[in-house]
Amino acid sequence: MQPNVNLNLILDQVAKDKGIERATLVAILEESISMAAKKHFGLERNLKAHFDDDKGKVELFQVLTIVADPTDEAPIADPANMVPVSLAHGKGIEVEVGDELDFPIYYQVEDEAEAKAQDEQWGDLLKLKTFRRSFGRIAAQTAKQVMIQGTRNAERENVFNEYKDRKGEVITGIVRRFERGNVIVDLGRAEAVLPVREQVPRESYRAGDRIQAFVLDVLRESKGPQIILSRASVELLRKLFEMEVPEIAEGVVVIEAAAREPGGRAKIAVSSRDSDVDPVGACVGMKGSRVQAVVQELRGEKIDIVPWNEDPARFVCNALAPAEVSRVLLDEQNGAMEIIVPDDQLSLAIGRRGQNVRLASQLTGWKLDINSESRVKEMREFATLSFTAIGIPEQTQELLYAHGFRKAADLAAASPEVLTQFPGFTTDMVPELQKQARDRAFLDAQEEDRLEKEREAARLAEARRHPDELTQEERLARVRGVGEKTIEQLKAAGYGTVEAIHAEQDVMKLGESTALGVKKARQIKHAVGVYVEEEARLRKELDAERAGGGGGEAA
Repeated sequence: MQPNVNLNLILDQVAKDKGIERATLVAILEESISMAAKKHFGLERNLKAHFDDDKGKVELFQVLTIVADPTDEAPIADPANMVPVSLAHGKGIEVEVGDELDFPIYYQVEDEAEAKAQDEQWGDLLKLKTFRRSFGRIAAQTAKQVMIQGTRNAERENVFNEYKDRKGEVITGIVRRFERGNVIVDLGRAEAVLPVREQVPRESYRAGDRIQAFVLDVLRESKGPQIILSRASVELLRKLFEMEVPEIAEGVVVIEAAAREPGGRAKIAVSSRDSDVDPVGACVGMKGSRVQAVVQELRGEKIDIVPWNEDPARFVCNALAPAEVSRVLLDEQNGAMEIIVPDDQLSLAIGRRGQNVRLASQLTGWKLDINSESRVKEMREFATLSFTAIGIPEQTQELLYAHGFRKAADLAAASPEVLTQFPGFTTDMVPELQKQARDRAFLDAQEEDRLEKEREAARLAEARRHPDELTQEERLARVRGVGEKTIEQLKAAGYGTVEAIHAEQDVMKLGESTALGVKKARQIKHAVGVYVEEEARLRKELDAERAGGGGGEAA
């Protein structure tokens, strides 16, 4: 510490630059001088430091307690911090036993003569003679270290306090560097980390990129607060829509549920508190501007916006869009639904690698089992065959099927308590019934294997039919996302062939004239393009096979 340095200006500047309260800096400064003094003069001494605002410097004091004069039987218990009353009186100090006095320690005295006079006057009282000459450098070094550490701690605390309340918000930063796959993001006053597990697989980053992310957590760590970001959280999707759609921010439109597979596809279910506000339209925006802004921020992630409904069955049908649903069977006890769709809608309802049904299940909170109309018919016929073989009456078969029993193996695996709840099943007959069911289950497994092979062969044969053998409706039905209802709408608007749709360049016109909407029209237009390419390849292969077969016969 240098003498006659006014610290007020320094404290003000540091407080401004570091954003730390001046009172906090003063407390750190006082602590640093106090620790330095104790380290030099002895930890046993009761020393304290006090910053004088008027002088702009830190004053150091030793707190002395006045005690009775010592005797052989009662010596002074703490000689470093206790002074006999007679010694204090000898110095002209009017005190009584029990008083506490703060004696200044002049560690910044410039005048040697003055320092010597102070030593002679108070040195024997404080037992600190000639301490000034050796204290200056040690005090400065210790005080500096404590000050640096204290300032760092104060900065970290400020950063933590600033960001702890931003948990759950979307924040913008700049990518700075990469550490073991984690992305370090500069937020301005702090650095945040985007862990590998919270990154989207398809996204890549470079130093200097701007990035928006969801603040997943703010942790108080010894090395400073750690701000954890996420780009994969479903909450990021919610927040982005809240930022883009004023109706959501105002509470008129509510995101009831959301599901997301980062980098692939997402679904949100929305409802409106105002009957005059269309929740889906509000989220889509004029010409899709709002949803496209979210899609762009998520780097091309596809987003389905579906209307929320209190009726679970209707909600699930909405969630499975654009697939059309024929029937829904609810099992409320197990939180499951069996979804029955037209045969041409099965692949659309399930989605690529099961993505559509998986997201719909997450969105609605129901376990979903999707089957086609023909598959349900086959299952019903198989159940009748299986149950009849073990002697179950037709009326009981209907009841069993309605409660999820599809074959003899299901009866064999059921508990006797469950079976006895059905009419006609008694406790005595259940063991024999389940024995017959187990025997029948082996034959059922063989029959199922045979039927599956037949189905697969039929599917392959149907898929390999020559395009010239198909009607226009059959060709349209092979386009992904086009069902019977959609075919009727297309035909009514003059788009009764694949070629007519493929030739239409105005997607807006296609959507409006068919009443399918622009989004659905765009999907169909794309699917038709894919189908035309696949059909051309298939035609070429089949024509080549026929030509090759014909050539062999001629030879």
